[in-house]
Amino acid sequence: MSELPTDPTPDSFTAFKDSFSYGARSDLNFKFLKNLSDADAAGFVQELLHRLGDAFDDGDMSRLLEHVLTWQARGYAGAGRWTYVDAPFTPLRKPLAASRLALLTSSGHFVAGDDPQPFGIPHMTQAQAEARINDFIQEEPVLSVIPTDTLTANLRVRHGGYDIRSAQADPNVAFPLDRLRELAQEGRIGELAPAAYSFVGACAQTPLLKRIGPAWAELLQAQAVDAVVLVPV
Repeated sequence: MSELPTDPTPDSFTAFKDSFSYGARSDLNFKFLKNLSDADAAGFVQELLHRLGDAFDDGDMSRLLEHVLTWQARGYAGAGRWTYVDAPFTPLRKPLAASRLALLTSSGHFVAGDDPQPFGIPHMTQAQAEARINDFIQEEPVLSVIPTDTLTANLRVRHGGYDIRSAQADPNVAFPLDRLRELAQEGRIGELAPAAYSFVGACAQTPLLKRIGPAWAELLQAQAVDAVVLVPV
Protein backbone atom coordinates (compact mmCIF):
# COMPACT_ATOMS: atom_id res chain seq x y z
CA MET A 1 0.00 0.00 0.00
CA SER A 2 1.40 3.36 -0.98
CA GLU A 3 1.61 6.04 1.63
CA LEU A 4 -0.92 8.83 1.62
CA PRO A 5 0.55 12.17 0.59
CA THR A 6 1.48 14.29 3.52
CA ASP A 7 -0.33 17.56 4.04
CA PRO A 8 1.57 20.65 2.95
CA THR A 9 2.97 22.85 5.64
CA PRO A 10 0.05 24.92 6.94
CA ASP A 11 0.13 28.67 6.44
CA SER A 12 0.93 30.97 9.27
CA PHE A 13 -1.81 33.47 9.98
CA THR A 14 0.33 36.20 8.41
CA ALA A 15 0.71 34.17 5.21
CA PHE A 16 -3.03 33.43 5.25
CA LYS A 17 -4.13 37.06 5.45
CA ASP A 18 -1.53 38.17 2.90
CA SER A 19 -2.59 35.49 0.42
CA PHE A 20 -5.82 37.37 -0.39
CA SER A 21 -3.78 40.12 -2.06
CA TYR A 22 -2.69 38.60 -5.38
CA GLY A 23 -1.72 35.40 -3.58
CA ALA A 24 -2.90 31.81 -3.52
CA ARG A 25 -6.35 32.88 -2.25
CA SER A 26 -6.56 36.02 -4.37
CA ASP A 27 -9.84 37.72 -3.52
CA LEU A 28 -9.74 41.39 -4.38
CA ASN A 29 -12.59 42.22 -2.01
CA PHE A 30 -10.34 41.18 0.89
CA LYS A 31 -6.87 42.18 -0.27
CA PHE A 32 -7.01 44.96 2.35
CA LEU A 33 -6.22 42.29 4.98
CA LYS A 34 -2.56 42.50 3.94
CA ASN A 35 -2.46 46.08 5.22
CA LEU A 36 -3.64 45.05 8.69
CA SER A 37 -1.53 43.81 11.56
CA ASP A 38 -2.03 40.18 12.54
CA ALA A 39 -3.93 41.28 15.64
CA ASP A 40 -6.28 43.56 13.68
CA ALA A 41 -6.83 40.95 10.98
CA ALA A 42 -7.65 38.34 13.64
CA GLY A 43 -10.11 40.77 15.21
CA PHE A 44 -11.73 41.36 11.83
CA VAL A 45 -12.20 37.63 11.18
CA GLN A 46 -13.48 36.93 14.69
CA GLU A 47 -16.05 39.73 14.53
CA LEU A 48 -17.05 38.66 11.00
CA LEU A 49 -17.84 35.16 12.26
CA HIS A 50 -19.70 36.60 15.25
CA ARG A 51 -21.89 38.72 12.99
CA LEU A 52 -22.42 35.79 10.65
CA GLY A 53 -23.80 33.80 13.58
CA ASP A 54 -26.20 36.64 14.39
CA ALA A 55 -27.30 36.75 10.75
CA PHE A 56 -28.22 33.06 10.94
CA ASP A 57 -30.69 33.96 13.67
CA ASP A 58 -32.45 36.96 12.13
CA GLY A 59 -31.53 36.83 8.43
CA ASP A 60 -30.13 40.38 8.49
CA MET A 61 -26.98 40.28 6.36
CA SER A 62 -26.45 44.05 6.36
CA ARG A 63 -24.26 43.83 9.47
CA LEU A 64 -21.77 41.75 7.47
CA LEU A 65 -21.55 44.34 4.70
CA GLU A 66 -21.15 47.12 7.24
CA HIS A 67 -18.35 45.23 8.99
CA VAL A 68 -16.42 44.53 5.78
CA LEU A 69 -16.78 48.10 4.49
CA THR A 70 -15.60 49.52 7.80
CA TRP A 71 -12.48 47.39 7.78
CA GLN A 72 -11.82 47.99 4.08
CA ALA A 73 -11.71 51.72 4.83
CA ARG A 74 -9.45 51.11 7.81
CA GLY A 75 -7.15 48.81 5.85
CA TYR A 76 -6.68 51.24 2.98
CA ALA A 77 -6.35 54.40 5.08
CA GLY A 78 -2.81 55.62 4.60
CA ALA A 79 -1.83 52.54 2.60
CA GLY A 80 0.63 52.87 -0.25
CA ARG A 81 3.73 54.95 -0.84
CA TRP A 82 2.35 57.33 -3.43
CA THR A 83 1.39 60.52 -1.67
CA TYR A 84 0.93 63.90 -3.26
CA VAL A 85 1.17 66.79 -0.81
CA ASP A 86 0.31 69.53 -3.29
CA ALA A 87 -1.71 69.67 -6.48
CA PRO A 88 -2.68 72.54 -8.74
CA PHE A 89 -6.16 73.87 -8.09
CA THR A 90 -8.04 76.02 -10.55
CA PRO A 91 -11.57 77.22 -9.77
CA LEU A 92 -14.16 76.77 -12.51
CA ARG A 93 -14.23 79.80 -14.75
CA LYS A 94 -17.89 79.34 -15.62
CA PRO A 95 -21.00 77.81 -13.99
CA LEU A 96 -21.19 74.02 -14.04
CA ALA A 97 -24.37 74.27 -16.13
CA ALA A 98 -22.32 75.98 -18.83
CA SER A 99 -19.21 73.79 -18.58
CA ARG A 100 -17.92 70.98 -20.76
CA LEU A 101 -17.03 67.92 -18.69
CA ALA A 102 -14.96 64.85 -19.48
CA LEU A 103 -14.88 61.50 -17.69
CA LEU A 104 -11.55 59.86 -16.84
CA THR A 105 -11.38 56.66 -14.78
CA SER A 106 -8.72 54.17 -13.74
CA SER A 107 -11.29 51.37 -13.90
CA GLY A 108 -9.99 49.58 -17.00
CA HIS A 109 -13.07 50.06 -19.22
CA PHE A 110 -12.93 49.92 -23.01
CA VAL A 111 -15.36 49.57 -25.90
CA ALA A 112 -16.18 46.10 -27.21
CA GLY A 113 -14.05 45.55 -30.30
CA ASP A 114 -11.38 48.02 -29.15
CA ASP A 115 -9.53 45.88 -26.62
CA PRO A 116 -6.18 47.45 -25.64
CA GLN A 117 -4.74 43.91 -25.50
CA PRO A 118 -2.28 44.32 -22.63
CA PHE A 119 1.09 42.67 -23.28
CA GLY A 120 -0.19 41.84 -26.78
CA ILE A 121 -2.56 39.17 -25.44
CA PRO A 122 -5.90 39.08 -27.29
CA HIS A 123 -9.01 38.46 -25.20
CA MET A 124 -7.12 38.50 -21.89
CA THR A 125 -9.37 37.25 -19.11
CA GLN A 126 -9.83 38.86 -15.72
CA ALA A 127 -8.07 35.88 -14.12
CA GLN A 128 -5.09 36.40 -16.41
CA ALA A 129 -5.03 40.11 -15.52
CA GLU A 130 -5.00 39.32 -11.80
CA ALA A 131 -2.22 36.78 -12.30
CA ARG A 132 -0.10 39.40 -14.07
CA ILE A 133 -0.72 42.27 -11.67
CA ASN A 134 3.02 42.62 -10.97
CA ASP A 135 3.61 43.06 -14.71
CA PHE A 136 0.86 45.68 -14.97
CA ILE A 137 2.34 47.88 -12.25
CA GLN A 138 5.63 48.06 -14.18
CA GLU A 139 4.01 49.01 -17.49
CA GLU A 140 3.00 52.44 -18.73
CA PRO A 141 -0.79 52.87 -18.84
CA VAL A 142 -2.73 52.70 -22.09
CA LEU A 143 -5.62 55.13 -22.46
CA SER A 144 -8.85 53.75 -23.92
CA VAL A 145 -10.96 56.29 -25.81
CA ILE A 146 -14.68 55.73 -25.29
CA PRO A 147 -17.13 57.87 -27.31
CA THR A 148 -19.69 59.37 -24.95
CA ASP A 149 -22.57 57.96 -27.01
CA THR A 150 -21.34 54.40 -26.36
CA LEU A 151 -24.11 52.14 -25.09
CA THR A 152 -23.49 50.68 -21.66
CA ALA A 153 -24.01 47.21 -23.13
CA ASN A 154 -20.99 47.79 -25.37
CA LEU A 155 -18.61 48.52 -22.49
CA ARG A 156 -16.10 45.95 -21.33
CA VAL A 157 -13.83 46.01 -18.28
CA ARG A 158 -10.62 44.27 -17.22
CA HIS A 159 -8.41 45.19 -14.29
CA GLY A 160 -6.04 43.10 -12.23
CA GLY A 161 -6.32 45.28 -9.13
CA TYR A 162 -9.97 45.13 -8.08
CA ASP A 163 -12.98 42.81 -8.24
CA ILE A 164 -14.76 43.82 -11.45
CA ARG A 165 -18.00 41.90 -10.86
CA SER A 166 -19.91 44.98 -9.71
CA ALA A 167 -18.54 47.01 -12.62
CA GLN A 168 -19.69 44.28 -14.99
CA ALA A 169 -23.18 44.19 -13.47
CA ASP A 170 -23.46 48.00 -13.63
CA PRO A 171 -20.62 49.89 -15.33
CA ASN A 172 -21.79 53.12 -13.69
CA VAL A 173 -20.34 52.11 -10.31
CA ALA A 174 -16.86 52.75 -11.75
CA PHE A 175 -17.54 54.40 -15.12
CA PRO A 176 -20.59 56.65 -14.56
CA LEU A 177 -21.22 57.60 -18.17
CA ASP A 178 -24.99 57.09 -17.95
CA ARG A 179 -25.22 59.34 -14.90
CA LEU A 180 -23.26 62.12 -16.61
CA ARG A 181 -25.43 61.87 -19.71
CA GLU A 182 -28.48 62.25 -17.51
CA LEU A 183 -27.01 65.33 -15.84
CA ALA A 184 -26.30 66.83 -19.26
CA GLN A 185 -29.87 66.15 -20.40
CA GLU A 186 -31.20 67.79 -17.24
CA GLY A 187 -29.06 70.85 -17.88
CA ARG A 188 -27.10 70.46 -14.65
CA ILE A 189 -23.89 70.34 -16.68
CA GLY A 190 -23.39 72.11 -19.96
CA GLU A 191 -22.24 69.20 -22.11
CA LEU A 192 -19.98 66.19 -22.22
CA ALA A 193 -16.78 66.06 -24.21
CA PRO A 194 -17.01 63.84 -27.30
CA ALA A 195 -15.05 61.06 -25.60
CA ALA A 196 -14.56 59.61 -22.15
CA TYR A 197 -11.36 57.86 -21.12
CA SER A 198 -10.27 54.92 -19.01
CA PHE A 199 -7.07 53.08 -18.17
CA VAL A 200 -5.85 50.40 -15.80
CA GLY A 201 -4.75 52.28 -12.68
CA ALA A 202 -2.42 49.48 -11.60
CA CYS A 203 0.43 50.80 -13.71
CA ALA A 204 3.85 52.43 -13.50
CA GLN A 205 3.18 55.53 -11.39
CA THR A 206 6.30 57.58 -12.10
CA PRO A 207 5.79 57.92 -15.88
CA LEU A 208 2.07 58.49 -15.25
CA LEU A 209 2.87 61.37 -12.91
CA LYS A 210 5.74 62.96 -14.79
CA ARG A 211 4.96 62.45 -18.48
CA ILE A 212 1.77 60.61 -19.39
CA GLY A 213 -0.61 62.42 -17.06
CA PRO A 214 0.48 65.88 -18.29
CA ALA A 215 0.08 64.69 -21.90
CA TRP A 216 -3.47 63.57 -21.12
CA ALA A 217 -4.17 66.97 -19.56
CA GLU A 218 -3.06 68.62 -22.80
CA LEU A 219 -5.34 66.29 -24.74
CA LEU A 220 -8.31 67.39 -22.64
CA GLN A 221 -7.39 71.05 -22.91
CA ALA A 222 -7.31 70.73 -26.69
CA GLN A 223 -10.95 69.63 -26.52
CA ALA A 224 -11.90 72.76 -24.56
CA VAL A 225 -12.77 70.67 -21.49
CA ASP A 226 -13.55 72.86 -18.48
CA ALA A 227 -13.51 70.14 -15.82
CA VAL A 228 -12.80 66.44 -15.51
CA VAL A 229 -14.68 63.88 -13.43
CA LEU A 230 -11.96 61.60 -12.05
CA VAL A 231 -13.01 58.15 -10.83
CA PRO A 232 -10.17 56.20 -9.20
CA VAL A 233 -10.54 52.53 -8.25
